[in-house]
Amino acid sequence: MNNENKKIGFFERYLTVWVAICIILGVAIGKFIPLIPETLSKFEYYNVSIPTAILIWLMIYPMMLKIDFKSILNATKKPKGLIITCTTNWLIKPFTMYAISSFFLYIVFKSFIPTDLAKEYLAGAVLLGAAPCTAMVFVWSYLTDGDPAYTLVQVAVNDLIILVAFAPIVGFLLGIGGITIPWNTLILSTVLFVVIPLLLGFITRNIVIKNKGMEYFNEVFLKKFNGTTIIGLLLTLIIIFSFQGDRILNNPLHILLIAIPLTIQTFLIFFLAYLWAKAWKLPHNIASPAGMIGASNFFELSVAVAISLFGLRSGATLATVVGVLVEVPVMLMLVRISNNTISWFEKNSYERG
Repeated sequence: MNNENKKIGFFERYLTVWVAICIILGVAIGKFIPLIPETLSKFEYYNVSIPTAILIWLMIYPMMLKIDFKSILNATKKPKGLIITCTTNWLIKPFTMYAISSFFLYIVFKSFIPTDLAKEYLAGAVLLGAAPCTAMVFVWSYLTDGDPAYTLVQVAVNDLIILVAFAPIVGFLLGIGGITIPWNTLILSTVLFVVIPLLLGFITRNIVIKNKGMEYFNEVFLKKFNGTTIIGLLLTLIIIFSFQGDRILNNPLHILLIAIPLTIQTFLIFFLAYLWAKAWKLPHNIASPAGMIGASNFFELSVAVAISLFGLRSGATLATVVGVLVEVPVMLMLVRISNNTISWFEKNSYERG
């Protein structure tokens, strides 16, 4: 637990509590003060919430500052972690999501969910399964002391694959002919959540180091951003759940039922990638983000596609929202598991391999 105590202070250690409070607060705002989400919804561009994008910048920017950009080139020379990420995310995850969700929605919960509605929920689950995380994974990587440069490379590779693989996989699994993907949403999300904070981090790092030196940058400047990532996460959750307050309150049982296969899928994919990395003798700072990126989802894209394909009030859209609801507490559990199993990994084995 030494690594966890060093990395996660009091505020971060009880993050699950703050997350629960923010989810409840967000739902309450959506229910009792709907003017707030109605006003925020006006600040959207191609289904991407600009206020949410700004808060995600707050989450990601401090991590981008820590990246030595020369190390990105070195990361691309270490293919094992990328092989695990790509195989898990694109050859396994969408299909296990379809299989697990179908089993629960069509068989286990058959007496609780009408068939037509189960199909819509399955569609939402598949949209989540075909969209690995591109933004929040930086937070999970940070909380497990993952290699930020390697995490960036993993995200960049996934972004490129999403552009060509997302639509065909979703279309194949759901049998939707002529599926329409909001490419503007996809491209804009990538620019907002990866490219912009990366450029800002690069520019800031170079300017500060050039004027103040590396020691000042590491010992003084970076510490100014302590807590920024977590604050950005909590404020983002309040906004997201303020938009979904009514939908969550009106479907409590179905939300629970949808959450079960999504949770099982999340644990399955994490441990598949995490243990694969262990078997390949990769270090913990590569193994952890490799597991996190597949376990978490690109929910901005999933929600946007669900709305464009099935409508705002559809079961598919509700399922993608449940994905957001489930993701944060489950991923925090995986963060704790990852931090508690650092001893499973040899620190320098990757360099030797």
